[in-house]
Amino acid sequence: MPCTLFIADLHLSNGRPDITAAFLRFMREDAVHADALYVLGDLFEFSIGDDEPSELNRQVASAFHTCSEQGTPVYFIHGNRDFMVGRRFARQAGMTLLPEHRIIDLYGKPALIMHGDTLCIDDAGYQRYRRITRWPWLQWLFLRLPLRFRLNIADGIRGKSAQSKQDKMMQVMDVNQAEVVRQLRLNKVDLLIHGHTHRPGIHELSIDGRSARRIVLGDWYTQGSVLTVTPEGVELQSRAFKEQS
Repeated sequence: MPCTLFIADLHLSNGRPDITAAFLRFMREDAVHADALYVLGDLFEFSIGDDEPSELNRQVASAFHTCSEQGTPVYFIHGNRDFMVGRRFARQAGMTLLPEHRIIDLYGKPALIMHGDTLCIDDAGYQRYRRITRWPWLQWLFLRLPLRFRLNIADGIRGKSAQSKQDKMMQVMDVNQAEVVRQLRLNKVDLLIHGHTHRPGIHELSIDGRSARRIVLGDWYTQGSVLTVTPEGVELQSRAFKEQS
């Protein structure tokens, strides 16, 4: 049966080989049979540039490239952790980089896809940080720092991010419902798919008298999370991590 797959928030890192193993198994067993695979951000726990000599990066790029070669196109939207993934990695992976908001056709139905952090407008501090880190000149300077400096900066940002999450109220870190409605109206669609919040679910909405739907992808911290879309409907699925022998 035709299907399109969506994943997000894997946060792949050297410290979680179980997540990497589950991802690679998903690529071999599921992704290669799909019409398309969309990765909606935070594939990596952190990215410091395409020049990072990482075996993890090589494995991920190879898995995507194999998938693409076997006929399943791979599309990638940056998240808040991996926005430094660039064209060099994309070429190695055989994947297509998409803008932060994109409308796609899902078996005759238009859908708006994104990472989801732009919907969390109640978190003013994060939105300010996001704007600054997306400045092209700042990214240009960052990529010209020695690798060890970039790694130290990344470690510092991760630590501050973890503390910030503990200090903030959960509702501040979730999407703003008015912004969700605004994006659906602005893009003239009735379906929104995103990640980022780590709160998987399918939310039914009513906008201007018509039905709409917001689908949130889950993270991969304790199990895999995959959205499968077919001409017949949608399903949020889980993928159990195998026990380490």
